Amino acid sequence: MSLLDIMKNWVLCVVFLVPLWGFSQGWESNFDVALSKAAKEDKPLVLVFSGSDWCAPCIKLDRTIWQSDVFRDYATQNYVLYKADFPRKKKNQLHPEILGKNKELAAEFNSKGYFPLVLVLDENSNVLGTTGYKKYGPKKYIQLLDSFLK
Repeated sequence: MSLLDIMKNWVLCVVFLVPLWGFSQGWESNFDVALSKAAKEDKPLVLVFSGSDWCAPCIKLDRTIWQSDVFRDYATQNYVLYKADFPRKKKNQLHPEILGKNKELAAEFNSKGYFPLVLVLDENSNVLGTTGYKKYGPKKYIQLLDSFLK
């Protein structure tokens, strides 16, 4: 196998596996789709305002909660997830349409600009509860989110 063949195979793996990794996280890429899915599946929507490449508590929340197997497994069955991200680095910039929608969401749900801000919404976009970064493990954080549903 030549170096060119190896590189082609590597590129194909990256092209096909990276998007699958993103989908495995369970985060919807469109807020309106997420809201419709929440209504259709009768699940609450977890809306997260994040600065993924500059906000230290956002990064900690992502690493300790959102990326944990415990949270991902539970969320798949119990929540619909949407992250309204506001990255600052050029290499991480979002498509202008997505950024525009995230700005609309911030105007409606996060006018004070808190990061991270985690909201639990019902299918009609009513806020059931809010929180942020907590020094909790995944199970305790899930309990916190679930407490907003009662």
